[in-house]
Amino acid sequence: MKISDCKVLLTGASGGIGSACAQRLVQAGASVMLTGRSPARLAAQARALVREGGVPRERVEWYVTDLTRVTSLEPLAQVAAEWQCNVLVHGAGMPAFGRFESFDANTMAQVMYLNLFSPMLLTQALMPHLRQQAQARVVCIGSVLGRLGLPGYSVYSASKFGLRGFAEALRREVADSTVQIQYLGPRSTRTEFNSEAAQRYNQATRTAMDDVDTVAQALLRLLERGEAERFLGFPEALAVRLNGLAPSLLDGAFATHRRSLDPLELPPPLALSPVVDFTSPPRDAHSLRAQEL
Repeated sequence: MKISDCKVLLTGASGGIGSACAQRLVQAGASVMLTGRSPARLAAQARALVREGGVPRERVEWYVTDLTRVTSLEPLAQVAAEWQCNVLVHGAGMPAFGRFESFDANTMAQVMYLNLFSPMLLTQALMPHLRQQAQARVVCIGSVLGRLGLPGYSVYSASKFGLRGFAEALRREVADSTVQIQYLGPRSTRTEFNSEAAQRYNQATRTAMDDVDTVAQALLRLLERGEAERFLGFPEALAVRLNGLAPSLLDGAFATHRRSLDPLELPPPLALSPVVDFTSPPRDAHSLRAQEL
């Protein structure tokens, strides 16, 4: 698929990886609809792309939405369809690092919703429109940890394993359509996504890290070449393959990772309050559209 033919709905557009992806996409000729929760950040990002990057105004749109509201997803899909979106890139997500016993129920539920359930629902809402396009793509930006579980990432890996499984199954389900489903698995990346504890862990385990532009360029190659999956970094990409063939053989390779975790802190007693707003109506969709840049 030619990048210049892409009209990309990008969730999590104001994050570290999202910002880099938006910049690379528009520089390569794509049109992009930036989505996120902050109108101020989205407007500033769009202005920078248009004014500083020399991108034509009509190729950059933005739309404010809260992915934690299920009722916001259908309006987002409607706006994207009206805009003639043909590429959906799931870039939004939530980190989770630490010993499994230290997580409270609400945090685990939020991670699973934002990293897995929300992308599934948005894909479902937009799929009827995507099926009508001559070419269409859905790209799930996950993680190497969606196929390689590491100590300290049990909750995060669960969400990304689920996302990769969703992408794989849906890819096979819609193989007779014009829609291609793809999965991009970055390794650890230098963003604010990483907590201080995760950064200490990476240093202790000598984990290599990529910059956000490496991920953005990989996204462009994925779209151009039509690969089903791409995992970034060495030895991570090799470990992913070995783990797929014989996962137990790698169990002993992560003793340093296990020892590098912070001491266990027990979570509060089990309780689960609502973490997803299923009922609140979204704000007027028209009021959330991009204003003049």
